[in-house]
Amino acid sequence: MHKFILILLFVLSLFSCGTDTDTGEFTVGSDYLALSNKVIMIDTVTVEMSTINFDSLVTSNMSRILIGNYDDPIFGKVKSDSYFQLSGTNYALNSSGSDTESINYVFDSISMILKYDKYYYGDTTKVQTFDIHRLIQKVKPNTDDSSFYNNSTLSYSPESLGKISFIPRPTEKDSINIKMSNEFGDALFQKIKKREITDFDSFTEYLKGLVLVPETSNSSSVIGFSAGNSKVRLYYSKYMGDSDQDSFFLDFTIINHAKQFNSISLNKTGTMLQNLPISSNNLSSNLTNNQGFIQSGTGVACRVEFPNIKQFKNISTNGAIVNAELILKPVNNSYSEKYPLADSLAVYVGDNLNRISGTLVNSAGSTVYGILNKKSDEFNENVGYTIPIGNFLQKEMLKQSDSRSSLILTLPGISKSVDRIVLGNQKHANNKIQLKIYYISY
Repeated sequence: MHKFILILLFVLSLFSCGTDTDTGEFTVGSDYLALSNKVIMIDTVTVEMSTINFDSLVTSNMSRILIGNYDDPIFGKVKSDSYFQLSGTNYALNSSGSDTESINYVFDSISMILKYDKYYYGDTTKVQTFDIHRLIQKVKPNTDDSSFYNNSTLSYSPESLGKISFIPRPTEKDSINIKMSNEFGDALFQKIKKREITDFDSFTEYLKGLVLVPETSNSSSVIGFSAGNSKVRLYYSKYMGDSDQDSFFLDFTIINHAKQFNSISLNKTGTMLQNLPISSNNLSSNLTNNQGFIQSGTGVACRVEFPNIKQFKNISTNGAIVNAELILKPVNNSYSEKYPLADSLAVYVGDNLNRISGTLVNSAGSTVYGILNKKSDEFNENVGYTIPIGNFLQKEMLKQSDSRSSLILTLPGISKSVDRIVLGNQKHANNKIQLKIYYISY
Protein backbone atom coordinates (compact mmCIF):
# COMPACT_ATOMS: atom_id res chain seq x y z
CA MET A 1 0.00 0.00 0.00
CA HIS A 2 2.73 2.44 0.93
CA LYS A 3 5.83 3.07 -1.13
CA PHE A 4 8.76 4.26 0.99
CA ILE A 5 11.20 6.73 -0.48
CA LEU A 6 14.65 7.11 1.10
CA ILE A 7 15.66 10.73 1.44
CA LEU A 8 19.14 10.29 2.91
CA LEU A 9 21.01 12.23 0.24
CA PHE A 10 18.36 14.95 0.29
CA VAL A 11 18.59 15.31 4.08
CA LEU A 12 22.40 15.39 4.07
CA SER A 13 22.32 18.17 1.52
CA LEU A 14 19.89 20.12 3.71
CA PHE A 15 22.13 19.86 6.74
CA SER A 16 25.18 20.90 4.74
CA CYS A 17 23.32 24.06 3.73
CA GLY A 18 21.79 24.64 7.15
CA THR A 19 18.65 26.31 5.70
CA ASP A 20 14.93 25.63 5.40
CA THR A 21 13.84 23.98 2.17
CA ASP A 22 10.56 24.16 0.26
CA THR A 23 9.74 20.54 -0.54
CA GLY A 24 7.14 20.76 -3.26
CA GLU A 25 4.03 22.49 -1.88
CA PHE A 26 4.91 22.57 1.82
CA THR A 27 7.85 24.25 3.51
CA VAL A 28 9.64 21.84 5.85
CA GLY A 29 12.28 23.17 8.22
CA SER A 30 15.59 21.28 8.40
CA ASP A 31 15.07 20.80 12.15
CA TYR A 32 12.20 18.41 11.36
CA LEU A 33 14.23 16.30 8.96
CA ALA A 34 16.32 13.47 10.34
CA LEU A 35 17.46 10.07 9.18
CA SER A 36 14.61 8.46 11.14
CA ASN A 37 11.96 10.52 9.35
CA LYS A 38 10.19 9.05 6.37
CA VAL A 39 8.53 10.40 3.28
CA ILE A 40 5.95 7.98 1.94
CA MET A 41 4.17 8.08 -1.38
CA ILE A 42 0.53 7.03 -1.20
CA ASP A 43 -1.42 6.35 -4.39
CA THR A 44 -4.47 4.48 -3.10
CA VAL A 45 -6.54 7.42 -1.84
CA THR A 46 -10.17 7.53 -3.03
CA VAL A 47 -10.95 10.22 -5.59
CA GLU A 48 -14.60 10.83 -6.44
CA MET A 49 -15.48 12.33 -9.81
CA SER A 50 -18.78 13.78 -11.01
CA THR A 51 -20.17 16.19 -13.60
CA ILE A 52 -21.95 19.45 -12.76
CA ASN A 53 -23.72 22.12 -14.79
CA PHE A 54 -23.47 25.81 -13.86
CA ASP A 55 -26.71 27.80 -13.97
CA SER A 56 -25.21 30.25 -16.43
CA LEU A 57 -22.01 31.81 -17.73
CA VAL A 58 -21.42 35.47 -18.57
CA THR A 59 -20.89 35.66 -22.34
CA SER A 60 -21.08 39.43 -22.90
CA ASN A 61 -17.97 41.58 -23.15
CA MET A 62 -15.91 38.65 -24.46
CA SER A 63 -14.98 40.35 -27.78
CA ARG A 64 -15.94 37.26 -29.78
CA ILE A 65 -18.90 36.61 -32.06
CA LEU A 66 -19.44 32.85 -31.69
CA ILE A 67 -21.72 31.41 -34.32
CA GLY A 68 -22.54 27.91 -35.54
CA ASN A 69 -23.74 24.49 -34.47
CA TYR A 70 -22.65 20.87 -34.60
CA ASP A 71 -23.80 17.44 -33.46
CA ASP A 72 -21.33 16.25 -30.85
CA PRO A 73 -21.20 12.43 -30.69
CA ILE A 74 -20.81 12.54 -26.89
CA PHE A 75 -22.32 15.79 -25.60
CA GLY A 76 -25.26 16.30 -27.95
CA LYS A 77 -26.35 19.20 -30.16
CA VAL A 78 -24.33 22.37 -29.60
CA LYS A 79 -25.58 25.72 -30.95
CA SER A 80 -24.46 29.32 -30.58
CA ASP A 81 -26.37 32.45 -31.69
CA SER A 82 -24.72 35.85 -31.40
CA TYR A 83 -26.57 39.08 -30.52
CA PHE A 84 -25.16 42.58 -30.78
CA GLN A 85 -25.96 46.28 -30.87
CA LEU A 86 -24.39 48.42 -33.59
CA SER A 87 -23.10 51.97 -33.43
CA GLY A 88 -21.84 54.44 -36.00
CA THR A 89 -19.07 56.99 -35.69
CA ASN A 90 -20.94 59.13 -38.19
CA TYR A 91 -24.63 59.28 -39.09
CA ALA A 92 -24.40 61.67 -42.04
CA LEU A 93 -23.70 61.18 -45.72
CA ASN A 94 -20.52 62.60 -47.21
CA SER A 95 -21.26 66.29 -47.74
CA SER A 96 -19.56 69.62 -48.13
CA GLY A 97 -22.35 71.20 -46.15
CA SER A 98 -24.94 71.86 -48.84
CA ASP A 99 -28.43 70.54 -48.04
CA THR A 100 -29.12 70.08 -51.73
CA GLU A 101 -26.03 67.95 -52.29
CA SER A 102 -27.48 64.90 -50.54
CA ILE A 103 -30.24 64.71 -53.15
CA ASN A 104 -27.74 63.23 -55.58
CA TYR A 105 -26.75 60.37 -53.26
CA VAL A 106 -28.18 56.92 -54.02
CA PHE A 107 -28.08 53.62 -52.17
CA ASP A 108 -25.90 50.85 -53.63
CA SER A 109 -25.78 47.86 -51.25
CA ILE A 110 -25.26 46.76 -47.67
CA SER A 111 -23.16 43.90 -46.29
CA MET A 112 -22.00 42.39 -43.02
CA ILE A 113 -18.25 41.80 -42.86
CA LEU A 114 -17.19 39.28 -40.22
CA LYS A 115 -13.47 39.05 -39.43
CA TYR A 116 -12.21 35.64 -38.34
CA ASP A 117 -10.47 35.57 -34.95
CA LYS A 118 -8.91 32.12 -35.68
CA TYR A 119 -11.11 30.18 -33.23
CA TYR A 120 -13.08 27.19 -34.46
CA TYR A 121 -14.39 23.88 -33.16
CA GLY A 122 -15.81 20.94 -35.06
CA ASP A 123 -15.58 19.98 -38.72
CA THR A 124 -14.65 22.98 -40.87
CA THR A 125 -14.59 20.92 -44.06
CA LYS A 126 -18.38 20.97 -44.22
CA VAL A 127 -20.74 23.78 -45.22
CA GLN A 128 -22.07 26.03 -42.46
CA THR A 129 -25.14 28.25 -42.99
CA PHE A 130 -26.50 31.10 -40.94
CA ASP A 131 -28.89 34.04 -41.22
CA ILE A 132 -28.98 37.63 -40.02
CA HIS A 133 -32.13 38.75 -38.22
CA ARG A 134 -33.25 42.12 -36.92
CA LEU A 135 -33.86 42.46 -33.19
CA ILE A 136 -37.27 43.70 -32.10
CA GLN A 137 -36.13 44.02 -28.50
CA LYS A 138 -33.52 46.41 -27.15
CA VAL A 139 -30.14 44.96 -26.22
CA LYS A 140 -30.77 45.30 -22.51
CA PRO A 141 -30.32 42.59 -19.84
CA ASN A 142 -33.42 41.14 -18.25
CA THR A 143 -31.62 40.94 -14.91
CA ASP A 144 -30.54 43.56 -12.41
CA ASP A 145 -26.90 43.39 -13.48
CA SER A 146 -25.39 44.58 -16.75
CA SER A 147 -24.33 41.18 -18.10
CA PHE A 148 -25.75 38.76 -20.61
CA TYR A 149 -25.37 35.00 -20.20
CA ASN A 150 -25.11 31.85 -22.28
CA ASN A 151 -28.85 31.29 -21.70
CA SER A 152 -29.87 34.90 -22.49
CA THR A 153 -32.03 35.55 -25.54
CA LEU A 154 -33.73 38.53 -27.22
CA SER A 155 -36.73 38.62 -29.53
CA TYR A 156 -36.04 38.99 -33.23
CA SER A 157 -37.93 39.15 -36.52
CA PRO A 158 -38.29 35.84 -38.40
CA GLU A 159 -37.41 37.59 -41.67
CA SER A 160 -33.84 36.98 -42.78
CA LEU A 161 -31.87 40.09 -43.70
CA GLY A 162 -29.03 38.06 -45.16
CA LYS A 163 -27.90 34.47 -45.53
CA ILE A 164 -24.58 32.79 -46.18
CA SER A 165 -23.60 29.18 -46.84
CA PHE A 166 -19.86 28.69 -46.78
CA ILE A 167 -17.03 26.35 -45.88
CA PRO A 168 -15.22 28.05 -42.97
CA ARG A 169 -11.56 28.91 -43.45
CA PRO A 170 -10.74 30.49 -40.08
CA THR A 171 -6.96 30.05 -40.37
CA GLU A 172 -6.66 30.76 -44.09
CA LYS A 173 -9.03 33.64 -44.82
CA ASP A 174 -9.36 37.09 -43.32
CA SER A 175 -13.14 37.48 -43.31
CA ILE A 176 -16.48 36.56 -44.82
CA ASN A 177 -18.87 38.97 -46.53
CA ILE A 178 -22.64 38.52 -46.23
CA LYS A 179 -24.79 40.48 -48.65
CA MET A 180 -27.81 41.87 -46.82
CA SER A 181 -31.30 42.77 -48.00
CA ASN A 182 -31.44 45.74 -50.37
CA GLU A 183 -34.83 46.71 -48.93
CA PHE A 184 -33.35 46.85 -45.44
CA GLY A 185 -30.28 48.74 -46.59
CA ASP A 186 -32.19 51.29 -48.67
CA ALA A 187 -34.64 51.98 -45.84
CA LEU A 188 -31.74 52.67 -43.48
CA PHE A 189 -30.04 54.83 -46.11
CA GLN A 190 -33.18 56.93 -46.62
CA LYS A 191 -33.51 57.49 -42.87
CA ILE A 192 -29.96 58.86 -42.78
CA LYS A 193 -30.36 60.83 -46.01
CA LYS A 194 -33.52 62.53 -44.73
CA ARG A 195 -31.79 63.27 -41.40
CA GLU A 196 -34.31 61.16 -39.51
CA ILE A 197 -31.31 59.37 -38.03
CA THR A 198 -28.69 61.80 -36.77
CA ASP A 199 -27.16 60.20 -33.67
CA PHE A 200 -26.80 56.98 -31.67
CA ASP A 201 -30.17 57.30 -29.95
CA SER A 202 -32.17 57.78 -33.14
CA PHE A 203 -30.14 55.01 -34.84
CA THR A 204 -30.74 52.40 -32.11
CA GLU A 205 -34.38 53.40 -31.87
CA TYR A 206 -34.69 52.45 -35.53
CA LEU A 207 -32.28 49.48 -35.52
CA LYS A 208 -32.13 47.95 -32.05
CA GLY A 209 -29.59 45.34 -33.05
CA LEU A 210 -28.95 42.16 -35.01
CA VAL A 211 -28.57 38.45 -34.28
CA LEU A 212 -26.71 35.76 -36.23
CA VAL A 213 -28.52 32.41 -36.16
CA PRO A 214 -27.15 29.14 -37.63
CA GLU A 215 -29.49 26.92 -39.61
CA THR A 216 -30.20 23.64 -37.84
CA SER A 217 -30.15 21.76 -41.15
CA ASN A 218 -26.40 22.35 -41.33
CA SER A 219 -24.48 20.99 -38.33
CA SER A 220 -20.73 21.07 -38.62
CA SER A 221 -18.79 23.63 -36.61
CA VAL A 222 -18.77 26.71 -34.38
CA ILE A 223 -16.67 29.64 -35.61
CA GLY A 224 -15.27 32.68 -33.81
CA PHE A 225 -15.24 36.16 -35.31
CA SER A 226 -13.73 39.33 -33.89
CA ALA A 227 -16.41 41.56 -32.37
CA GLY A 228 -14.12 44.56 -32.51
CA ASN A 229 -13.21 44.21 -36.19
CA SER A 230 -16.53 43.09 -37.68
CA LYS A 231 -19.04 45.56 -39.10
CA VAL A 232 -22.07 46.31 -41.21
CA ARG A 233 -21.07 48.46 -44.18
CA LEU A 234 -23.59 50.54 -46.15
CA TYR A 235 -22.40 51.48 -49.65
CA TYR A 236 -23.76 54.51 -51.50
CA SER A 237 -22.68 56.76 -54.32
CA LYS A 238 -23.19 60.23 -55.72
CA TYR A 239 -25.08 60.36 -59.00
CA MET A 240 -23.05 62.37 -61.50
CA GLY A 241 -25.10 62.03 -64.69
CA ASP A 242 -23.04 60.52 -67.50
CA SER A 243 -19.75 60.85 -65.63
CA ASP A 244 -18.30 58.31 -63.18
CA GLN A 245 -20.00 58.12 -59.83
CA ASP A 246 -18.17 58.73 -56.58
CA SER A 247 -18.55 55.81 -54.13
CA PHE A 248 -18.79 56.12 -50.36
CA PHE A 249 -19.70 53.97 -47.38
CA LEU A 250 -20.84 54.17 -43.76
CA ASP A 251 -19.68 51.62 -41.18
CA PHE A 252 -21.66 50.44 -38.17
CA THR A 253 -19.63 48.52 -35.61
CA ILE A 254 -19.88 46.94 -32.16
CA ILE A 255 -18.42 49.76 -30.09
CA ASN A 256 -19.95 48.68 -26.77
CA HIS A 257 -18.83 45.06 -26.25
CA ALA A 258 -21.09 44.77 -23.22
CA LYS A 259 -23.95 44.87 -25.73
CA GLN A 260 -22.68 41.80 -27.61
CA PHE A 261 -23.19 38.28 -26.28
CA ASN A 262 -23.43 34.67 -27.38
CA SER A 263 -26.39 32.47 -26.54
CA ILE A 264 -24.93 28.95 -26.28
CA SER A 265 -27.16 25.92 -25.83
CA LEU A 266 -26.67 22.16 -25.50
CA ASN A 267 -29.37 19.61 -26.27
CA LYS A 268 -28.30 16.56 -24.25
CA THR A 269 -31.22 14.33 -25.27
CA GLY A 270 -30.10 10.74 -25.82
CA THR A 271 -26.65 11.24 -24.28
CA MET A 272 -25.13 10.12 -20.98
CA LEU A 273 -25.61 13.70 -19.80
CA GLN A 274 -29.34 13.93 -20.47
CA ASN A 275 -30.11 13.63 -16.74
CA LEU A 276 -27.44 16.13 -15.72
CA PRO A 277 -28.86 18.39 -12.98
CA ILE A 278 -28.01 22.06 -12.79
CA SER A 279 -26.45 24.28 -10.18
CA SER A 280 -26.05 22.68 -6.75
CA ASN A 281 -26.32 19.00 -7.69
CA ASN A 282 -24.00 16.63 -9.50
CA LEU A 283 -24.05 13.49 -11.64
CA SER A 284 -21.69 10.78 -10.39
CA SER A 285 -19.19 9.38 -12.87
CA ASN A 286 -20.33 5.92 -11.74
CA LEU A 287 -23.55 6.64 -13.66
CA THR A 288 -21.83 7.92 -16.81
CA ASN A 289 -19.63 4.99 -17.79
CA ASN A 290 -16.91 6.01 -15.28
CA GLN A 291 -16.39 9.35 -17.00
CA GLY A 292 -16.47 13.03 -16.09
CA PHE A 293 -17.25 15.75 -18.61
CA ILE A 294 -16.22 19.36 -19.29
CA GLN A 295 -17.56 21.72 -21.96
CA SER A 296 -16.96 25.43 -22.32
CA GLY A 297 -19.84 27.72 -23.21
CA THR A 298 -22.57 25.41 -21.90
CA GLY A 299 -21.46 25.36 -18.24
CA VAL A 300 -20.63 21.65 -18.03
CA ALA A 301 -17.78 21.08 -15.57
CA CYS A 302 -16.06 18.22 -13.76
CA ARG A 303 -16.00 18.00 -9.95
CA VAL A 304 -13.31 16.08 -8.05
CA GLU A 305 -13.48 15.29 -4.33
CA PHE A 306 -11.23 13.60 -1.76
CA PRO A 307 -13.60 12.22 0.91
CA ASN A 308 -10.96 10.50 3.09
CA ILE A 309 -8.23 13.12 3.16
CA LYS A 310 -8.76 13.99 6.84
CA GLN A 311 -7.72 10.47 7.81
CA PHE A 312 -4.16 11.46 7.00
CA LYS A 313 -4.04 13.11 10.42
CA ASN A 314 -4.02 9.60 11.90
CA ILE A 315 -0.85 8.50 10.13
CA SER A 316 1.43 10.14 12.71
CA THR A 317 1.33 12.63 15.54
CA ASN A 318 3.42 15.05 13.53
CA GLY A 319 3.15 14.91 9.79
CA ALA A 320 2.35 16.91 6.67
CA ILE A 321 1.50 16.50 3.02
CA VAL A 322 4.56 17.92 1.32
CA ASN A 323 3.42 17.40 -2.26
CA ALA A 324 0.65 15.81 -4.30
CA GLU A 325 -0.07 15.31 -7.98
CA LEU A 326 -3.47 14.72 -9.51
CA ILE A 327 -3.22 13.24 -13.01
CA LEU A 328 -6.35 13.25 -15.15
CA LYS A 329 -6.50 11.12 -18.29
CA PRO A 330 -8.62 12.05 -21.32
CA VAL A 331 -10.65 9.04 -22.45
CA ASN A 332 -9.26 7.33 -25.54
CA ASN A 333 -11.16 8.09 -28.77
CA SER A 334 -13.03 11.00 -27.16
CA TYR A 335 -10.66 13.52 -28.77
CA SER A 336 -9.48 13.94 -32.33
CA GLU A 337 -8.41 16.55 -34.85
CA LYS A 338 -12.01 17.82 -34.91
CA TYR A 339 -12.25 17.79 -31.10
CA PRO A 340 -8.68 18.56 -29.94
CA LEU A 341 -7.46 18.58 -26.35
CA ALA A 342 -6.89 21.95 -24.72
CA ASP A 343 -3.35 22.65 -23.51
CA SER A 344 -4.51 23.24 -19.95
CA LEU A 345 -7.34 22.98 -17.44
CA ALA A 346 -8.58 25.80 -15.23
CA VAL A 347 -8.98 24.66 -11.61
CA TYR A 348 -11.28 26.23 -9.02
CA VAL A 349 -12.13 25.48 -5.40
CA GLY A 350 -15.82 24.83 -4.72
CA ASP A 351 -18.10 23.81 -1.87
CA ASN A 352 -20.69 21.04 -1.62
CA LEU A 353 -23.18 23.21 -3.55
CA ASN A 354 -20.70 23.87 -6.38
CA ARG A 355 -20.23 27.49 -5.36
CA ILE A 356 -16.76 28.64 -6.36
CA SER A 357 -14.66 30.41 -3.74
CA GLY A 358 -11.65 31.09 -5.95
CA THR A 359 -8.98 29.59 -8.16
CA LEU A 360 -6.68 26.83 -6.92
CA VAL A 361 -3.38 28.27 -5.69
CA ASN A 362 -0.10 26.82 -4.46
CA SER A 363 1.66 27.63 -1.19
CA ALA A 364 3.12 30.79 -2.75
CA GLY A 365 -0.35 32.04 -3.70
CA SER A 366 0.14 31.55 -7.44
CA THR A 367 -2.71 30.18 -9.57
CA VAL A 368 -2.41 26.50 -10.41
CA TYR A 369 -3.44 24.98 -13.74
CA GLY A 370 -3.67 21.46 -15.08
CA ILE A 371 -0.96 21.15 -17.73
CA LEU A 372 -1.31 18.69 -20.58
CA ASN A 373 1.45 16.19 -21.24
CA LYS A 374 1.27 15.50 -24.97
CA LYS A 375 4.07 12.94 -25.07
CA SER A 376 2.86 10.28 -27.46
CA ASP A 377 3.00 6.57 -26.79
CA GLU A 378 1.43 3.50 -28.33
CA PHE A 379 -1.63 3.42 -26.07
CA ASN A 380 -1.80 7.13 -25.12
CA GLU A 381 -0.94 6.18 -21.53
CA ASN A 382 1.18 9.30 -21.04
CA VAL A 383 -1.45 11.76 -22.28
CA GLY A 384 -2.91 13.55 -19.27
CA TYR A 385 -3.27 16.73 -17.24
CA THR A 386 -1.11 17.08 -14.12
CA ILE A 387 -2.30 19.35 -11.30
CA PRO A 388 -0.14 20.02 -8.19
CA ILE A 389 -2.60 19.94 -5.26
CA GLY A 390 -0.36 19.44 -2.20
CA ASN A 391 -1.19 22.82 -0.69
CA PHE A 392 -4.93 22.19 -1.17
CA LEU A 393 -4.87 18.72 0.40
CA GLN A 394 -2.75 19.88 3.35
CA LYS A 395 -5.38 22.52 4.16
CA GLU A 396 -8.20 20.01 3.71
CA MET A 397 -6.46 17.57 6.05
CA LEU A 398 -6.13 20.19 8.79
CA LYS A 399 -9.70 21.50 8.59
CA GLN A 400 -11.48 21.50 11.95
CA SER A 401 -14.99 21.56 10.49
CA ASP A 402 -16.75 18.65 8.83
CA SER A 403 -17.12 20.57 5.57
CA ARG A 404 -14.86 19.74 2.68
CA SER A 405 -13.98 21.52 -0.52
CA SER A 406 -13.87 20.08 -4.00
CA LEU A 407 -11.95 20.95 -7.13
CA ILE A 408 -14.00 22.12 -10.10
CA LEU A 409 -12.34 21.69 -13.48
CA THR A 410 -13.15 23.77 -16.54
CA LEU A 411 -11.40 24.70 -19.76
CA PRO A 412 -9.79 28.08 -20.50
CA GLY A 413 -12.07 30.45 -22.37
CA ILE A 414 -15.08 28.91 -20.64
CA SER A 415 -17.34 31.83 -21.67
CA LYS A 416 -16.31 32.23 -25.31
CA SER A 417 -15.68 28.77 -26.71
CA VAL A 418 -17.28 25.31 -26.94
CA ASP A 419 -14.21 23.11 -26.39
CA ARG A 420 -14.86 19.92 -24.44
CA ILE A 421 -13.11 16.96 -22.83
CA VAL A 422 -13.99 13.57 -21.33
CA LEU A 423 -11.98 12.28 -18.34
CA GLY A 424 -11.77 8.82 -16.78
CA ASN A 425 -12.43 8.17 -13.06
CA GLN A 426 -10.66 5.66 -10.79
CA LYS A 427 -12.74 2.77 -12.12
CA HIS A 428 -12.21 3.53 -15.80
CA ALA A 429 -10.74 0.58 -17.67
CA ASN A 430 -8.06 2.44 -19.63
CA ASN A 431 -7.78 6.05 -18.46
CA LYS A 432 -7.86 6.06 -14.66
CA ILE A 433 -7.42 9.24 -12.68
CA GLN A 434 -4.30 9.04 -10.49
CA LEU A 435 -3.45 10.72 -7.21
CA LYS A 436 0.05 10.59 -5.74
CA ILE A 437 0.48 12.05 -2.27
CA TYR A 438 3.88 12.55 -0.62
CA TYR A 439 3.58 12.61 3.17
CA ILE A 440 6.33 13.20 5.71
CA SER A 441 6.24 12.16 9.37
CA TYR A 442 8.61 13.89 11.78
